[in-house]
Amino acid sequence: MEKKDFNITAETGIHARPATLLVQAASKFGSDINLEYKGKSVNLKSIMGVMSLGVGQGADVTITAEGDDEAEAIAAIEETMKKEGLSE
Repeated sequence: MEKKDFNITAETGIHARPATLLVQAASKFGSDINLEYKGKSVNLKSIMGVMSLGVGQGADVTITAEGDDEAEAIAAIEETMKKEGLSE
């Protein structure tokens, strides 16, 4: 299992547009990918799950991936986070 922590720096947090981009990035991989926030974990391939967490600015989240392409999945999610200005 691969795991990576992120601090959300975007003023708007993970709202609809970045959530969609994260879901699209995660959906390219076969691994099970989850987003954890405040003790709750949701499937990162589910837009409704991601939106339900209400992740705001300053939040600490953890992305976990488990499967054959877990390392590539975490790298792609990290790249999306940085490219969209969600985290540093």
